[in-house]
Amino acid sequence: MVLRERISPELSEFLRYLASHEEAEGSLPSLNDLSRELGISLAGLREQLEVARALGLVEVRPRTGTRRLAYSFAPAVMKSLAYALTLDQSNFEKYSELRNHIETAYWDEAVALLTEEDKLELKNIVARALEKLHGKQVQVPHEEHRKLHLLIYSRLNNPFVTGLLEAYWNAYEAVGLNMYAGGIDYLEEVWGYHKTMVQSICNGNYAAGRKALITHIDLLAHRPI
Repeated sequence: MVLRERISPELSEFLRYLASHEEAEGSLPSLNDLSRELGISLAGLREQLEVARALGLVEVRPRTGTRRLAYSFAPAVMKSLAYALTLDQSNFEKYSELRNHIETAYWDEAVALLTEEDKLELKNIVARALEKLHGKQVQVPHEEHRKLHLLIYSRLNNPFVTGLLEAYWNAYEAVGLNMYAGGIDYLEEVWGYHKTMVQSICNGNYAAGRKALITHIDLLAHRPI
């Protein structure tokens, strides 16, 4: 309770209301009612609501009204990161370093939580990626790349870790790496490591998978131009 009281002053009236009313996940009262209850002007409430929307904390629909969403750290990080990339695109490399450390540090914990269904899906993702690489017209399997990494860490009960990783892939696309081919040899090498990672996960050899992850991460930094 002491911690909550210390943090609360940093929040707007609307965000404090949102965090302390579980029923808000159903539907919030009208803006007029909230304005009276919170003791703030309608204009001020609308401003606070827009901040909550930008942070991905609420959903506003014309017919169903406003409701609280499940907490996600990703929207706030994505907006800040998008601003950082607009200031200087080289900030992606710095954020990429952070993401690399996160994936490496959480590897053992994350893969141990994966279900048999998750492991099957990882195999399917690798298979789809290799189909794209070996088809008549080579395609960059970016969708599969993103899905594979996010699925590996999806069972962590930590919205801050998963939020940071989700934001990375949005930034990856923003700087155009999702369109980057780098040549078939490069792509084959990348997905060779992905295949090793997935096989190691399925075999319970997490150390080998982590080693493949680290080597694969280094490929991006030394990718051919």
